[in-house]
Order: sequence, then structure tokens, then C-alpha cells
Amino acid sequence: MVTNRAAVFDAYGTLLDVHAAMARHAARLGPEWQRMSADWRAKQIEYTWVRSLAGPAHHRDFWRLTREALDFVAQRYRITDQALLADVLAAYRRLDAYPEVPKMLASLRDRGVARAILSNGEPGMLGDAVLSAGIADLLDDVISVESVGVFKPDPRVYRLVTDRFGLAAEDIGFYSSNPWDAFGALAFGFCVFWVNRLGQPDEYGLRGRVTELADLSAVA
Repeated sequence: MVTNRAAVFDAYGTLLDVHAAMARHAARLGPEWQRMSADWRAKQIEYTWVRSLAGPAHHRDFWRLTREALDFVAQRYRITDQALLADVLAAYRRLDAYPEVPKMLASLRDRGVARAILSNGEPGMLGDAVLSAGIADLLDDVISVESVGVFKPDPRVYRLVTDRFGLAAEDIGFYSSNPWDAFGALAFGFCVFWVNRLGQPDEYGLRGRVTELADLSAVA
């Protein structure tokens, strides 16, 4: 499928399962853990948008926002076990890769396609994530938004990729499970692949303008 000279992937939700952190501690969290995890993710992303819109003076890195979002969820669901919350937060630095990811990245490598992550994550948490997921050696680069101090879908974030590879946007395949990220990448000019793992309805008029995938197994 891939004919682009470089393939760039969002990390959280695209290569890495963001719900794996709470899934590991589901028995301790209780029967509402899946709702908690969804709320954690939603609040985490909300915080990135608000901080970006508020301006550079209000930027906080993604790890801090992840902690703040978990604090909010803990209060909403009345979780007071600090040891449990610390374990859940630590697990977010060691998320599982989706099953097809290592083979897909290896196939792209073997075909000579450059491979990178472009993520809201700060460098430390991304470094931990790709190592624990076993995909660090399959990537040419892991690019964090921290070098520009703003979050996706700001165009300055996507420009990090074209600057890194010295390629035109249309020569780069961009893969994301997040519709708002896919839309931002499309607006920037990338060849976009929306990884719609849950079969969600169309958003931002993506359908028909991007390639929609059920997972990443078909990429290679």
C-alpha cells in the first residue's frame, strides 16, 4: 500500500494502546475502569487544545497534562488510593503497541521507507514508550512537539516532519487514529491515513479525502 517516501505515525492511540495503562490495573480500579480510561484520554486531549489556544506562556508538556488529567478523573470517580494512581500513571509510560505494529514497521524498514513518530508526547515519555513497546529500533526518529512548544493540530508541529526529512508534505504518509489529528495533517498537505480502529462515524469530512484503515496491518 505504501508508496510514500516516509511514513510518519502518531503514537498514542495509533501505535500504542492508550487504554492499556488502566487495563493493567482494572481489578483495582473496578468495573468502571473503561469509562475512566476514556475520560482520562478525553481530558488529556482537551488540556492540550486549551493550552495551545491560550498561548506560549501557558504551555505545559504532555506528561504534566497526563498527570493533571488523571487527577481530574480520580476526583470524578472518587479514587483516593494514591499508590494505585501512581501505578496507573507509571503504566502510561509503558503502553502496549497494537499487535500488528512491530511487523508493519519492520516491513516498511525492509522496503526502504523512512519511519518516524510525530507526537504530542514529551521526549522522556516517548523514549520510555517506544523502548517498552519494543519498537525503538524500528524507527528512524521520534519527533516531539516540545521543540515548538505547541500541540497538534498546529501547523508548526507538522512542519517538524517536512523539515526533518527534507520532503514535500505530499511525499509523506501520515497515520493517525485521531480524526482531529488526521484533519490537521490533511490541512497541512500530507497524504493521510485515518486508522479508524473502532469504526467511528466520519468527522471533519475525512471520509473520501483520506485513506481509512481498520488497523495498520495493511500498511506494509
